[in-house]
Amino acid sequence: MLEHVRIVLINTSHSGNIGSAARAMKTMGLSDLVLVDPVDFDPQAPSDVSVAMASGAQDVLQGARVVATFEEAIEDVAVVMGASARSRHLPWPLMHPRKATAKALEVLPSGQKVALVFGRERTGLTNDELAMCQIHIHIPTNEDYASLNVASAVQVLAYEMRMGILAHQGELDANYEGNWGVSWDNELANQGEINGFMDHLEQTLVDIEFLDPTNPKQLMPRLRRLFQRAMPDKVEINILRGILKMIGRSQHK
Repeated sequence: MLEHVRIVLINTSHSGNIGSAARAMKTMGLSDLVLVDPVDFDPQAPSDVSVAMASGAQDVLQGARVVATFEEAIEDVAVVMGASARSRHLPWPLMHPRKATAKALEVLPSGQKVALVFGRERTGLTNDELAMCQIHIHIPTNEDYASLNVASAVQVLAYEMRMGILAHQGELDANYEGNWGVSWDNELANQGEINGFMDHLEQTLVDIEFLDPTNPKQLMPRLRRLFQRAMPDKVEINILRGILKMIGRSQHK
């Protein structure tokens, strides 16, 4: 299951942090690294500092995939978890790393992907990026000194993920909560499907004059939060889009 856990680093400024994150990943058995618009990194010719900080994890570095947008990084992912130390205007499901790992284990056994997302060194993830994460993870650090290097945060979450998976596989004497109790009947919708649905929904709400595009307020972020919290599966998204399609047809009669 470890191969289905993806680490996503957004707009990382220092290549050394990418190397350190690769090392943190490899020590925990993770290998899927995606970099969103890094400031200075080429996986085919990683810098000396990134290689030095990787300390033997050059294969993870060279296997890293570089993409231009966050949407590309999570296109095929079912559950996206964003690491965040800041409180937000809209409340979202917030979990500590161990509980988040238990949540990930609801989908990992079926082969679906889980992404752990980390933001910029200075400012972290933006509100828009966090809005695309179903779950926000907060690492309960010392309140008097909460500064955590991005690679250190990767290490903490990668460790928790590994421990949870080993326990799930019966390789550790540990008991984590979070199982649904039964196998889900359909795969969860990935983020590409969720985003397609949200675009379809927004256009439909404009067409029926429920949403004023010149004064949208918080309607779409709140609706996204609703559907992200529900974690709909592929069939449910198809049903919802079918309903929207019929509404569109009725509007054009």
